[in-house]
Amino acid sequence: MSPLPMRMVNRWEKRQKLMLPPGQGRLYWHVLLGDDVAARAIVQEAHDRLAGLTGLDLVPHQFIHLTSFIAGYSHEITDYQVDVMAEEAARQLAGVEPITVTLGRVLYHPEAVVLEARPAERLRPLLEAAKFATCTATGRDGLLAHDAWIPHVTVAYSSADGPAAPIIDALGNRLPDREVTVRSIHIVNQDGPETVWAWRPLMEVRLGSNGRLGS
Repeated sequence: MSPLPMRMVNRWEKRQKLMLPPGQGRLYWHVLLGDDVAARAIVQEAHDRLAGLTGLDLVPHQFIHLTSFIAGYSHEITDYQVDVMAEEAARQLAGVEPITVTLGRVLYHPEAVVLEARPAERLRPLLEAAKFATCTATGRDGLLAHDAWIPHVTVAYSSADGPAAPIIDALGNRLPDREVTVRSIHIVNQDGPETVWAWRPLMEVRLGSNGRLGS
């Protein structure tokens, strides 16, 4: 993430050309944390501190997540290839035990407010497994969600142009640390525009079990 921004920008307006219509989606490798008590608690604390500020879309608790990788467009990846991706990722992660990371440090981007997941290197096996599995199954490299890979959990997206100072003043540079344990990674179809949160988990790959579960 860059130094503290002076201003926030409307993420959705900026990304309008990237928005997909309903029925078209992108397949993401996400760590889904909506059921994790510690993740929900720290995101709720951030939401409480941001309460009353305008120009922010708070991430719903059921969609708390850590993005690892983008596999590609859903219409370009078959159900069989999704199965292969899950199988390959399971092989890559069979020897990786559940990973504990700390959320607490707040990072700011003109389009979002996030919590850094530290230490990042603990999560790198997830990224490498997702990249390898995607390439093996589809023959394509896939994409990082951002220019640089900084594992994080987003608490709010910017939905308006305006000064960043009120948001930074409300959250500061960190919240009380919470430890979160990552036990699996999902392949998720994000259908249509990002703003509608039409997510459909397709596969769950558990760490250390060499097994996958359909979702």
